[in-house]
Amino acid sequence: MSELIDNSRKRINRLKELLLKLHQGQPLEEVKAELTEILGSVPYGDVITAEQELINEGMPVSEIQKYCDLHSKALKDNIDVSFTKYVPEGHPLHTLQMENKELKFRIDKLRKIFIEVMLPKEKFNPEEKLLEIRNIFNELTDIEKHYSKKENVIFPFLEKYGITGPTTVMWGKDDEVRNFIKSSMQVFSFNEKITEDTLRNYIEILFKVTADAIEEMIDKEEKILFPMCLDKFTEIDWYEIMKQSEGIGYCLYSPVVEWKPEDISGYKEIGDFSGLINLSTGSFNTEELEAVFNAIPVDLTFVDKDDKVRFFSHGAKRIFERNKAILGRQVQYCHPPSSVHIVDKIISDFRSGERSSAIFWINFQGMLVHIAYYAVRNEKGEYLGTLEVTQDIKDFKKIEGEKRLLSYD
Repeated sequence: MSELIDNSRKRINRLKELLLKLHQGQPLEEVKAELTEILGSVPYGDVITAEQELINEGMPVSEIQKYCDLHSKALKDNIDVSFTKYVPEGHPLHTLQMENKELKFRIDKLRKIFIEVMLPKEKFNPEEKLLEIRNIFNELTDIEKHYSKKENVIFPFLEKYGITGPTTVMWGKDDEVRNFIKSSMQVFSFNEKITEDTLRNYIEILFKVTADAIEEMIDKEEKILFPMCLDKFTEIDWYEIMKQSEGIGYCLYSPVVEWKPEDISGYKEIGDFSGLINLSTGSFNTEELEAVFNAIPVDLTFVDKDDKVRFFSHGAKRIFERNKAILGRQVQYCHPPSSVHIVDKIISDFRSGERSSAIFWINFQGMLVHIAYYAVRNEKGEYLGTLEVTQDIKDFKKIEGEKRLLSYD
């Protein structure tokens, strides 16, 4: 056993050295050849450990993210997933795999169109080809559900097992895919005549890049993320993941079989509790309190003094997706890597007493969303946490004059 551990340790150290060579500018093919010659196939767990250790040793997550695609290309065909466990139909991981299969099917359709268009002597109608590409991209926008389940349900469970670095990197890569898709969709709204050369340019500089990014993420999930989840998660974890995934929806595929663990005796719905809650100005039973929070026309999320998410309201029209998997999650892991430093600054200012609120507003999915963060303090002024309050204020801008109570009919 000690020999196996020693071999794994040596392999991880060597893998870290090879990955660092990529960061230092050594050509990809040289590193890949060296990796194949020295290490052969690498267990996926060693890849995760190597990246996590590089982050723990001080390498910025942003740098890992920057070179993530080079890591994947260097390791391509060298990651050993032969011991990956089987999952039955209906299992939440099987559903994620089937979603990837459907995404890959669309990518393959795109690539066939790209080949037809890029052939120098091929005659085609650019308007018709652009429409074909647009129809496929319309379907690919469904990827948001897949990524949302991964980031808001899967990642919190991995964090409970101490895996944080690789998930942060992957979220950053997800955001890159989102931006590529968004840019591609903007092209379809241009009111311009499309020529053969124009379409070829769009394919070369944007559509193909987007397809590559989606396919590379599928590869990362299938060879690294999914095997890791199967090794770490219990059946009860998977059951909770399945229940929470239902609220987000499915990407291009819906499970046809309902899966349930053989033994769910250890399963308890998060938030199961009863009794009366006494406050300084009155009391609620839990049903009343839950209903009050959900009736308030704003979304609430509370983060405690240790930066852990403790509560969120879940009204019928919540603006930003929340799932029970985030409860107990470090708030920094609930945000894209690009905005974590702002979250840290706000909380730091609240904790020190320098600020007590931070207000923002953004245009989002046809709404004007007002986002407010408030420092929560006790009577002694001690910091207890941060309250996030979000609401759509678009209709507020239309208000004029007065509307009094007596006008109610």
